[in-house]
Amino acid sequence: MPSFYIKTYGCQMNERDSDQVARHLQQRGYTRAPHEREADVILLNTCSVRDMAEQKAIDKMHNIKSLKKKKPALVLGFMGCMAQSRGAELSKMIPGVDLVIGTQKYHRVADYVEGLLQRNNQDMDNLRQPIVDTAEEEGSQNAIRDHTTEKTGVTAFVSIMQGCNMHCTFCIVPYTRGSERSRPLAEIVAEVKDLVLRGVKEVTLLGQIVNLYGRHEFPKEKDRSPFVQLLYALDAIDGLERIRFTSPHPIGYKEDLIHAFSDLEKLCEHVHLPMQSGSTRILKLMHRTYSAEQYLRLTEKIRAACPEVALTTDVIVGFPGETEEDYQQTRQLVQQVAFDNAFIFRYSERRGTPAASLLDQVAEEIKDQRNQDLLRVIDESAFKKAEALNGQIVEILVEGPSKNNIARYSGRTRGNKLVIIPAERRHLGQLLPVRITESTGFTFYGDPAILNLDLA
Repeated sequence: MPSFYIKTYGCQMNERDSDQVARHLQQRGYTRAPHEREADVILLNTCSVRDMAEQKAIDKMHNIKSLKKKKPALVLGFMGCMAQSRGAELSKMIPGVDLVIGTQKYHRVADYVEGLLQRNNQDMDNLRQPIVDTAEEEGSQNAIRDHTTEKTGVTAFVSIMQGCNMHCTFCIVPYTRGSERSRPLAEIVAEVKDLVLRGVKEVTLLGQIVNLYGRHEFPKEKDRSPFVQLLYALDAIDGLERIRFTSPHPIGYKEDLIHAFSDLEKLCEHVHLPMQSGSTRILKLMHRTYSAEQYLRLTEKIRAACPEVALTTDVIVGFPGETEEDYQQTRQLVQQVAFDNAFIFRYSERRGTPAASLLDQVAEEIKDQRNQDLLRVIDESAFKKAEALNGQIVEILVEGPSKNNIARYSGRTRGNKLVIIPAERRHLGQLLPVRITESTGFTFYGDPAILNLDLA
């Protein structure tokens, strides 16, 4: 049977979409190739959030196109956000690309691939027209439900919705993912129950604005939003140990969700709360619908409900019109909140978005200066929090070999801190108490504390 290779760029949602495509191909008997050179089908699942992500995927396709010289029937395809935004432009830019498929058509990929393999094998001497499908499809959010037939492991991503209605002026996602569409709650619960039966102990719920799940489709019950209803339903599943979610929006943190962090045992004490800017003026230009003061009050409410919570965030520096004063306000708010970690991005112009046409674009060297400065602020905060954990016993879920050293295992605390421990097979997949021995600020090292709990 043919083999396939999928390379994924971008967010966890893209990882989950690639998993779905792999599942459909495996159901038809296709096998996963260990390397692109050995594959009959190569698919790049792309990201459009920043220009660098697009260029990586384009450069990669230029490189692998040469494989067609030895294997003319090879199927090459783009999937995902860049495919959605650029469409047929990609196949014209890179002759030899067979498939360009958008974000609402992942469940069609296996059909297209099968047809392309048959066509390519029968008509290798003629120029073949690529298949481009970026049309919207009603109900596409309900197609993302099955995981690959490979071993799932102890953690899994679960997509609960697609799309975004927020239309932040810097963001291309509403144009590549479409409007908000949510899956039925009962279907999500059934998927998680099936994952638990396969050994999964932790799920991460995915959505472009995940905490706005179901707001257009489903009613409130007991003063709980549909998203909070889902959290309570998942908390009741026997065998599930941990629940996480990403990426949320500050406006989705109402009282019911904040209360859930103190009420639900399985909801992990980690909140990723995208800030984007600490300047209310810039937030308004970004169309973020909250002020810097409202953001700060929200972090205080969350910490009051869950004192042990780990707070992380996203920040954009160099947004069009950002003055030094605006940046200093961002820097001050980052220091005031004292995040556990943050993703700092230099503003990247995305064509078709409102921010791309704004005047006063910030020079790249200024963006870089602010980026480096803010990273230092985050490092300082992270190191202080890391020092406080030294010698402490924390619970981690042991996920498997460390990416950088297969002689060690890695796992995450409930606060989403990465911990490296000596590899022992009996610990694999277990919730394990670990004593932290040292830290780099963002990565922690520890030893199992099972026999030393009385010394804590």
